Amino acid sequence: MLGRNVLWLLAPWLLILAVWYAIRASGFINPALVPAPHQVFSKFLELSQGRLWQDVLMSTQRVFLGVLLGVSLAVPVGFCLGWYRGLRRFMDPVINFFRALPPIALIPLVIVYFGIGEAAKTAILFYASFFAGVIVMYEGIAQISPIFIKVARTLGASDTEIFAKVIVPLTVPHILTAVRVALGVAWATLVASELIAAQQGLGALIQNASSFFQLDIIYVGIICIGFVALVMDLLLRVATRRLLAWQDRIA
Repeated sequence: MLGRNVLWLLAPWLLILAVWYAIRASGFINPALVPAPHQVFSKFLELSQGRLWQDVLMSTQRVFLGVLLGVSLAVPVGFCLGWYRGLRRFMDPVINFFRALPPIALIPLVIVYFGIGEAAKTAILFYASFFAGVIVMYEGIAQISPIFIKVARTLGASDTEIFAKVIVPLTVPHILTAVRVALGVAWATLVASELIAAQQGLGALIQNASSFFQLDIIYVGIICIGFVALVMDLLLRVATRRLLAWQDRIA
């Protein structure tokens, strides 16, 4: 059983490596433009002796702060939009308008208003996280069945008890989903945020490497972003299973 689980875990990564080597060997793309996996791994080991872990830590801190601030505001805003149909109808066009704007397009304005320090990078990540979280929250809250509240009222529950024992538990899954979605969007936005005069971070590492056509370093930066994001998502999944142990789930 353990061997089968390990095989299922490794199989997709081995497939990606096989496809990577096959593309490089196919001749359709100049091999000079596609560094081999072992070359990327060698560069990873080399960078690990230097600034790489500082870059990983800096990017993780930026994403964490941006998501924390974004979701902290998105949860109450999304709850209000989902709970009050009139407010949702009024604000929905505005929310979707700003949600559609790519954060990278706002960089010139962010620099004007926040400068080129950490506040500017946090503002970009906050923007991306907030609107992703709001959409998930208000769509989730709007789909909560009124039957739960009606049953609670029939059993004599007060408004305070309904909120604490019915609404809040039903809201927790949507909060956790909002955090997961916001994390994914924030990591996807990281490189854009680190365009703003960043000296450290995985986005800065990729930007600097692209200036000197160092493709192996670019691959290292991209893979590190993916794996750090994956680890954070897995940790959030574990927390979700524990917090929602009461909820019936398909898997």
